[in-house]
Amino acid sequence: MKVVAFSSTTAHLIHLFFEWAAIASGVQLYRWQRAHQGLSGILEPGQYAVIIGCILGAAIGNKLVFWMEFPQLWASSSLDINLWMSGQSIVGGLLGGLCGVEIAKKLIGSQRSTGDNFVLPLMLGTAIGRIGCFLAGLHDGTYGVPTHMPWGVDFGDGISRHPTQLYDILFVLIWGGAILFFQKRWRESPGLLFKFYLSGYLLWRLLVDGIKPVPYEFAGGLSGIQIMCLLALLCYLPFVIKQFLNLKKNAPLFP
Repeated sequence: MKVVAFSSTTAHLIHLFFEWAAIASGVQLYRWQRAHQGLSGILEPGQYAVIIGCILGAAIGNKLVFWMEFPQLWASSSLDINLWMSGQSIVGGLLGGLCGVEIAKKLIGSQRSTGDNFVLPLMLGTAIGRIGCFLAGLHDGTYGVPTHMPWGVDFGDGISRHPTQLYDILFVLIWGGAILFFQKRWRESPGLLFKFYLSGYLLWRLLVDGIKPVPYEFAGGLSGIQIMCLLALLCYLPFVIKQFLNLKKNAPLFP
C-alpha cells in the first residue's frame, strides 16, 4: 500500500489540523458525557484548578518526554527556541496531565476521582490524532520499521513500513472498548477504568515502540518513550492492582 507523500509544510498543517480536531472532539465528548450524567460544565465549582493542573501538566510532560526521546537534539540545540516549542508525545501528555491533576487535587484538598470520564474522549482524541500522524507520513516520525507484511505502507520513499499509527488506533479502540464494557460493574470503584486504560496504553507503547525506529538508544536498546513507559508502569501498576483487589467482594467483577 502506498499513500500520498505530502511536502513538509503540508504535512505539518495536516498534522496540526488533526491535532486540534482531536482536542476539540475530546473536549466536546467529555462535556456530552457529563451532561448525559446530569452534570453541568467541565467540572464542579471549585474544581477548576484541576483543569489548570491537567493542561499545564500535559504541556510540560509533552515536552519532557519528547526531549527524552531526542536528547541529541537537546544537547546540540538547547538554546534554539524552535526546539522548545516543537515536539509532541501522547505518553508525555498523558503522564504529565495525570501528575498535574493529582498535584492540583492535593492543593485544593479534593479526593474525588475525575479520571473515568476521560477514557472515551482519550480514545476518540488518540484515534483522530493518529490519522494526522499517518497522513503526515515520513515527516511525523511515528511510522514503524520496514516490513514485508502485506499491510505494510509506503510513505513515499519506496520502503514498506509498519503503519504503527493505525496499530495505535486499533489498540485504543479495542482496549478502551473492552474497559468500557465493565463501566457499570466497576462504578463503585471510581478511577479504576482510567487506571486500566492508562496502564494498558503504557504497556502497549512499551511493546509497539519496539517496531519503530529508535532515534536515540538507551540501555537495552530502548527508546526514551519506552524507558518512560517502563518507569511509569513500575510506579503506577501497584495502585491499579491495589484498587482492583479492594473492590467489594460481594460485587461481581465481571458480568
